[in-house]
Amino acid sequence: MTTTANNWAEKIRAGDVRAISRAITAIENHEPEAEEVLRQLFPQTGQAYLIGVTGSPGTGKSTLVDRLASRYRQQQLPVGIVAVDPSSPFSGGAILGDRIRMQGHATDNGVFIRSMATRGFLGGLARTTADVALLLDAAGKRVILVETVGVGQDEVDIVKLADCTLVVLMPGSGDEVQAIKAGIMEIGDIFVLNKADREGTDRFEQQLLAMLSLAPERDAWRPPVVRTVATEDKGTADVIAAIEKFRAHFAAVGRRNAKNVGRWKQRLLELLQARLMERVAGEGLGEAALIALANEVAERKKDPYSAVGEILARVGLK
Repeated sequence: MTTTANNWAEKIRAGDVRAISRAITAIENHEPEAEEVLRQLFPQTGQAYLIGVTGSPGTGKSTLVDRLASRYRQQQLPVGIVAVDPSSPFSGGAILGDRIRMQGHATDNGVFIRSMATRGFLGGLARTTADVALLLDAAGKRVILVETVGVGQDEVDIVKLADCTLVVLMPGSGDEVQAIKAGIMEIGDIFVLNKADREGTDRFEQQLLAMLSLAPERDAWRPPVVRTVATEDKGTADVIAAIEKFRAHFAAVGRRNAKNVGRWKQRLLELLQARLMERVAGEGLGEAALIALANEVAERKKDPYSAVGEILARVGLK
């Protein structure tokens, strides 16, 4: 397996599209080779800048991502796009709506686009999105755009992954209410007011700026509001400029390393949780045993805390 993983990793470092695609599929399917490949690639990661793009459905996130990718390609920067789509209720796979809207980059070898299914995972990302971003980083992508599924105010996991988070809003669709809610307000480094040619844009922008003025600054940064009409590529250059300004500010205040440490602390906890669950499921708890315990708890023959203690004891964790 090591020889195969070495060859696979070498092809990914060279930007081989088929190798990257196969590796992402292996990551999504939790194949054993995937972890070994990621181990091989990890020393080459840390060079990409991750930009999260989140917001409610219908705000134009996919079109904005498409236009931002074009802008970065004009700067000769290799771009990776991870578009997290809702899972198909029939196949469990991604519906691929985002990828269809980005077909303009299909012939550009400098852009790699991958749609990922949430597979029931909440928070706006797929469970393996972070690993896929690492893979694209190792493959030489210097800008990685991660578009979340668009589930609304609970969609805050992106802030744990991205270096810079864009919250995309639009006037006249209820976003005025969503914007006031704490979750969406707290994760945005830059607010993009898309479809700004609509009626009510001025009023919405004033409300948004008023709310942002009440929120405490994070590391002396006050999130700006940038107007765009992504379908016409208007304002996208201003979004790029705002991202670069945020990037420079974050570097100047010396907070990027602290954020990276916090991010990897969270990631280690997530990996530990996943490993523990795999161990419990593999060694100490089959489906029949879980149902039996659940039945005992449901009938009040055993409390849930004792049941969990029993499970942990089976795998030597208590």
